[in-house]
Amino acid sequence: MNLRDALQTQTLVGDGALGTLLYSYGIDQCFEDLNRSHPDEVLNVHKAYVEAGADVIQTNTYGANYVKLSRYGLEDKVKEINTAAIKIAKQAAAEHNYVVGTIGGTRAISKQAVSLEEIKRSFREQLYCMLFEGVDGLLLETFYDFEELQTVLQIARKETKLPIIAQVSMHEPGVLQDGTSLNEALATLENIGADVVGINCRLGPYHMTQALEGVPLPKKAVLSAYPNASLPAYQDGRLVYKTDADYFKASARSLYEEGARLIGGCCGTTPEHIAAIAEEVKGKKPIQKKVVAPAKAEVETPREVEDTNPHLHEIAAERSSIIVELDPPKKLNTDKYMRGAQALRDAGVDSVTLADNSLASPRISNSAIASIIKQKYDINPLVHIACRDRNLIGLQSHLMGLHTLGITEVLAITGDPTKIGDFPGATSVYDLSSFDLIQYIKQLNQGLSFSGKSLGMNTNFSVAAAFNPNVRNLNRAVGRLEKKIKYGADYFISQPVYSVEQIREVYEATKHISAPIYIGIMPLTSSRNAEFLHNEVPGITLSDEIRKRMEHVSHDPALAQAEGIAIAKSLIDTAAELFNGIYLITPFLRYEITVELTNYIKEVNQQRSERTVLNGNNTISSASIK
Repeated sequence: MNLRDALQTQTLVGDGALGTLLYSYGIDQCFEDLNRSHPDEVLNVHKAYVEAGADVIQTNTYGANYVKLSRYGLEDKVKEINTAAIKIAKQAAAEHNYVVGTIGGTRAISKQAVSLEEIKRSFREQLYCMLFEGVDGLLLETFYDFEELQTVLQIARKETKLPIIAQVSMHEPGVLQDGTSLNEALATLENIGADVVGINCRLGPYHMTQALEGVPLPKKAVLSAYPNASLPAYQDGRLVYKTDADYFKASARSLYEEGARLIGGCCGTTPEHIAAIAEEVKGKKPIQKKVVAPAKAEVETPREVEDTNPHLHEIAAERSSIIVELDPPKKLNTDKYMRGAQALRDAGVDSVTLADNSLASPRISNSAIASIIKQKYDINPLVHIACRDRNLIGLQSHLMGLHTLGITEVLAITGDPTKIGDFPGATSVYDLSSFDLIQYIKQLNQGLSFSGKSLGMNTNFSVAAAFNPNVRNLNRAVGRLEKKIKYGADYFISQPVYSVEQIREVYEATKHISAPIYIGIMPLTSSRNAEFLHNEVPGITLSDEIRKRMEHVSHDPALAQAEGIAIAKSLIDTAAELFNGIYLITPFLRYEITVELTNYIKEVNQQRSERTVLNGNNTISSASIK
């Protein structure tokens, strides 16, 4: 009897975690390469699960693809590792058990980590190894990214008629990280052609059972469940799981009653867990009917935060707009900063932007400063959010806090690496790229957590993205803008530019983009400042002419500052003509410089408006004469 037929008549027991046992033997390396280097240890793990009562054993190939093996320099060993794994599993099965070729998910939270095209190529290579060696079926497991699972399932279904088990993983019971309900996801997988649809990893038996309570029995496919042993504890540098076999036995009964016909274990499970599952459900006739639990309504009582300010992308779409970066202080005295914020408010800027520990140097929390200036001076703050300093948990918590404070303007950036900052030994997190962060902020606007769970209300963030025109290939930089728009960016803020010609080039290259662009202008304060920016700061390039002008007045600080302002004004003349948005960057908290430039921008805009009106009146007069 083949695997597909067996699942129609009986409940089958899957095996448990491979890595957990291999790790317990003291092996801490690329587990998939153990198929070559330590085949006996891998064989012993398979045999232990067979002896415990597993009907279906999976190959030790979860990460045996080009993408994951490349982390260990083993990308050229895909065929060798997969072939060895299948032969070892078949030896353990000895024709008494079904062997399924395991292929694990590649993406986790970040879609930018690996492109879909790269995933397709990597998947096909591993798939063909499985099919050539003659497995009894395929197990696609631990897929957090639903797009990835759908993509690889379509490929597999086209290439083989073998039974395919397709399992999603969830951060929260009943919902995938993109907000897709578990019901919808499993139905989609069934329609694509999966023979078994189910869930594995991340959740223990309790939450996995809870998730299945709301899932009806599939029309054509059958259900599977591979829970973790428990929630993990962190002890002595290792993740440790509880090993209560009696609890797992009772949990297997619950999963069976929810319709699961293939029940195994994931992280932390051992032969002891599988023996408990086998004792409870092995060989039982599958249930044919079940009562689906109604969806539980969430209690939603969060307070609404009113925001009367129009978003910056809306302002820039209608009229000229000025935003000014005033970085939070590096020291605890905020008196000068607050004077600067008030002066900028009085000058009439549309927003004060606050960098997030720019150049990887610690400053007072920008969200704390933003909250103060919003409350005290009625300033609309734009808070920069770097992926560098916070993991996924911290990023969502930070954004939820900003929402609660009524701060709705954010700039999503990758962030300068820690090596250039005050603490070069600090860790750069980078759970997400700026593209991912933009997308997840927009997911919060739909009322969904990064994990896909409801937040009880929608956020109202307007998301800015960074634009660096100081590159050799401007078209490639514009391509990144277009990609960020697809991910949800509402508008852009550019790195500072120091050339009239460059501003015109940027205009020509971006005039097809409807999203507003705020052109960055950062006044120079000295020749040394100019040389530092040009030679040491990533993303900033000065022309030779600008550097010479600053060098010419290097002997006199007052003349140098005046020259820096004059250069900025000449750039503003062109930028204000071509773009609605100007982004002034305050140097060294010298807010009086950006106040002067703000006033200058307003004068330029006023003169332009008067010329427009005058030209319009002349046109009307001429028409009347005719």
